[in-house]
Amino acid sequence: MATNDDMSERRQQLVDSAAKGGHARANRLTKEELKEGARKAASARWAPPSSDAPPLPKAEYTGKLEIGDLVLDCAVLDDGRRVLSERGLTAALGGKRGGSHWRRVDTSGGMGSDYLPVFMSAGNLQPYIQPSLSAALSQPIVYRARTGGRAYGVLATLIPEICEVWLKARRHEALLSSQEHLAGRAEVLLSGLAQVGIVALVDEVTGYQVDRDKHELHRILAAYISKELLPWTKRFPDEFYRELFRLRGWAYSPPSPKRPLFVGKLTKQLVYEQLPPGVLTELERRNPVSREGRRRHKHHQLLTDEIGNPHLERHLASVITLMRASPSWNKFIRLFQRAFPSAAPQGEFEFPELDEG
Repeated sequence: MATNDDMSERRQQLVDSAAKGGHARANRLTKEELKEGARKAASARWAPPSSDAPPLPKAEYTGKLEIGDLVLDCAVLDDGRRVLSERGLTAALGGKRGGSHWRRVDTSGGMGSDYLPVFMSAGNLQPYIQPSLSAALSQPIVYRARTGGRAYGVLATLIPEICEVWLKARRHEALLSSQEHLAGRAEVLLSGLAQVGIVALVDEVTGYQVDRDKHELHRILAAYISKELLPWTKRFPDEFYRELFRLRGWAYSPPSPKRPLFVGKLTKQLVYEQLPPGVLTELERRNPVSREGRRRHKHHQLLTDEIGNPHLERHLASVITLMRASPSWNKFIRLFQRAFPSAAPQGEFEFPELDEG
């Protein structure tokens, strides 16, 4: 069971990770630029949509995030951004105001005034709000809800830093008695996120994780699988087969060794199965076994020259190095499984062992 110290460390890691990108961007801007960006964002928020304005991003996936007794609407937009409903955050952390209220507030550091959502607009919170967070919150994400209307969201990755503002103010005893319960809500929210991770949690409750995996597979296949069959080029060095035959105890006669049928299976397990998940399946689909029991092309003729074949060649070089260092087949397999532990759990390879003799 996690201790309080463990939870505190997890919360801080989550906050630091979420804040890192925002702080880096903010540090490249002057205070005047931050202020001007916030002013433009606020003006754009309330301006009527222009006929020539680019279309709003659309909520492709939606769900409800339940942490403790808090229930927050969240969405994954068609541009990949994960957002939480600004209205929901206001209800959770903004006291009695349940709507999407904004206030013009005097921020710290002599920056003048910015528009901030009500859950960050209390004067006693301002000393604990980093300029990067203030700038980000001054630019809410406007998107089209699945129902067709306009909606406003806050980047999900900002939530840990928002919660930490409340917790810092409480640690410094800067909160009013009427705000204490809101800091408690922030702590519940941050503790829940520390257990899982906000992006993964949003993906899960919106149902996006299933399609996310599909999108990732499509991206991998596009990088590895060539749209057109490439001309045959020698990709497997003679040394690969020479070492393989040595370790298996087979006679090898270069340059055209007679290869037992089992060599194809070993090549598949040692090489092609070690490419990213899904690549071998697609290769076998596009290059099936004929009635004669052979494939029409070499698998590597279907790999891209930019990513697929370079990965194949690097992996071959690693396997050959392990082969050279192995006095026997059994020792090679143990080295191979140690070098590529994610390839398959111990014992799941169909590599027959040989008697050491």
